[in-house]
Amino acid sequence: MAPLPPVFLERPIAHRALHDRAKGRPENSRAAVRAAVAAGYGIEIDLQLSSDGEAMVFHDYELSRLTGEEGALRRRSAADLGRIALRNGDEGIPTLAEILAEVAGRVPLLIEFKDQDGAMGRNVGTLEAAAVAALSGYAGPVALMSFNPHSVAALAARAPHLPRGLTTCGYAAEDWPTLPPAIRDRLRGIPDFERTGAGFISHNRRDLDNPRVTELRAAGVPVLCWTVRSPDQEAAARRVAQNITFEGYAA
Repeated sequence: MAPLPPVFLERPIAHRALHDRAKGRPENSRAAVRAAVAAGYGIEIDLQLSSDGEAMVFHDYELSRLTGEEGALRRRSAADLGRIALRNGDEGIPTLAEILAEVAGRVPLLIEFKDQDGAMGRNVGTLEAAAVAALSGYAGPVALMSFNPHSVAALAARAPHLPRGLTTCGYAAEDWPTLPPAIRDRLRGIPDFERTGAGFISHNRRDLDNPRVTELRAAGVPVLCWTVRSPDQEAAARRVAQNITFEGYAA
């Protein structure tokens, strides 16, 4: 297990970077990354896979919410995606390599791998391989995580030297309508922590009283949380979590 570097517990982490649509900084954009670096915050970003196997920094599976285009991101090449402007900004969808160049090791970078299987299953590995290749030689503090335990296990196999953890939550049915109930029930208890060699969790702030979170925290496991949107939410979250992922205010 590669331990989470202490710096990930020292600086609040900007969710999808320090985005602000009114200021021309869309989520997961270069502009939002530059703003987070300037403010000294850590940065959380999301990864999806292009049709030609590039790790792209983008949250959604579909393009429509965040761009003027329609359809699945994974049906477009990295070059095509780079030409698609993000809404409320003037830059295209970035690759992980481009974001790494922007950050350049100056602040901690927390990278979430979006589930590529569709049901938290074993059909993963390509995105993980692409990201590990992009991270080769990167010297800054970085940590990797995913809701899908198979993704975290794939990262353990490909890059055992990189810190990795599980993104976790209470798996409420209304939040995960397409995930089978049996899978939701299983993942709610965070049963794969030891098997995947995870070194931390990032848990939904609304579920921090989960007994398994309490158990892991008592065992010395670093607990991050998501997504905090006000000072009051931050104060409540920090009673359990050692750091927060935030948006919409100055943490």
